[in-house]
Amino acid sequence: MGQVLIRPGSESRFATVEHTREPLDRATELVAGASSVTVLTGAGISTDSAIPDYRGPNGVWTKKPEAEKQATLQHYVGDPAVRERAWQTRLTSPIFDAQPNDGHRALLALEEQDKLHTLVTQNVDGLHHKAGSDPTRIVEIHGSVREVECLSCDYRDPMSAALDRVRAGEVDPACPSCGGILKSSTISFGQSLVEDDLRRAQEASIGCDLLLAVGTTLAVFPIANMVPIARNHGASVVILNGDPTEMDELADAVVRGSISDVLPIILGG
Repeated sequence: MGQVLIRPGSESRFATVEHTREPLDRATELVAGASSVTVLTGAGISTDSAIPDYRGPNGVWTKKPEAEKQATLQHYVGDPAVRERAWQTRLTSPIFDAQPNDGHRALLALEEQDKLHTLVTQNVDGLHHKAGSDPTRIVEIHGSVREVECLSCDYRDPMSAALDRVRAGEVDPACPSCGGILKSSTISFGQSLVEDDLRRAQEASIGCDLLLAVGTTLAVFPIANMVPIARNHGASVVILNGDPTEMDELADAVVRGSISDVLPIILGG
């Protein structure tokens, strides 16, 4: 493994196709017949919680491409001005007050039916935890914004403590243990993913009989590979997203619509 988070663009791309059969009924049927479901969620599941996505029409990076530097390790480490902007962005981010929506809560139905294998999320907002999903079954593949970590030592602390320091006047708070650079405990572009999380995601793809991808464009690798891995090991694939994804042609059912409206129907929750 030893893979890092990369931008989409250099990887091979999949053509999208529209399904002619009734996609919602087909998706519901597939979930009902599954015994072990692995779920992969992306930013789209949290937009109804007032957390904007990154690359959609109204995405954070779509509207302000310069902001992507804050999520790129090279820029974050090398430019104090980028870090200062990142801390100010965190101060005003809606993510910390956001609450789970019906899409997050619908996934609890899989646990109640004893069908959930693993819930892998690309999101860093912690809303699956807030919704009550079993934390032992959640893999936050891109980390969590609710903690900070030092890039030079093993110091970690709640994000709230670091933000209090910023409010008190520190524009770029340093690690209180070693003086190193602090950042959110998220995986930035150019930063290595956690080996154990990658392993769990791969095992979840291999071990399920249905993979449900929700609110993700399936354009960020390596985690988007969960879809072809699951399919190659005999699992059905259901994709629910507001827009076409990179891997619609690999799915048994593709459903378009509001995730907080449609996911409860698919899962019967």
